[in-house]
Amino acid sequence: MTKTRFLTLVMALALLLAIPTAAFAQRVPPHVFVGTATLDGASAADGAAVTAWIDGEQVAATNASGGEYNLLIDQGDSTYAGKTVSFKVSGASAAETSTWTQGGGDVLNLVAATGTGGSGSAGETGASGAKGAKGAKGDTGAAGADGAAGSAGGKGDTGAAGAAGAAGAAGPQGPAGPAGAAGADGSGGSLGIIALIIAAVALLAAGGSYMMGRRA
Repeated sequence: MTKTRFLTLVMALALLLAIPTAAFAQRVPPHVFVGTATLDGASAADGAAVTAWIDGEQVAATNASGGEYNLLIDQGDSTYAGKTVSFKVSGASAAETSTWTQGGGDVLNLVAATGTGGSGSAGETGASGAKGAKGAKGDTGAAGADGAAGSAGGKGDTGAAGAAGAAGAAGPQGPAGPAGAAGADGSGGSLGIIALIIAAVALLAAGGSYMMGRRA
């Protein structure tokens, strides 16, 4: 804030305080605004109108001087407390706004541009347009995370017994067994033969005696 604007604000507030209290018996102290006024990027020309608006109604006006303004908004018979104050410079709306306060004092630098009007009411919704053509297929997305492991499956039924297999081929001949024990001495065999001969002779002798006895 420049020294000039500061002094202007101080002087405005001092004048308000200097007014006898009785003067405000039927009135509410006004709100004072001071600051620079810019239009289309340049300081407002001397004599350019600077106006204040509340609820779409002009409530105060002054003229710029040296690119600055000093504006006092008196509530009068209306109730401005808490309402938004907007401003215009040479009829062009300023971007800055403020809230009216009883006995308030603010330094507010106004920046306006020609061709900037107030906000109009919203228009009716237009009819739906025709459906657009199908867009091109997008790129393949990244692979998703592995899913959770599934639960264990139930035990299956026991299968039927298989058919008997065919007989296997004969195995190879086994190795020869161990040799048997040696037989007894051969002399025993000779004695047996002699005994048989003696028995045969005895039988023949007995037969001959029997035959001789019958003839007699």
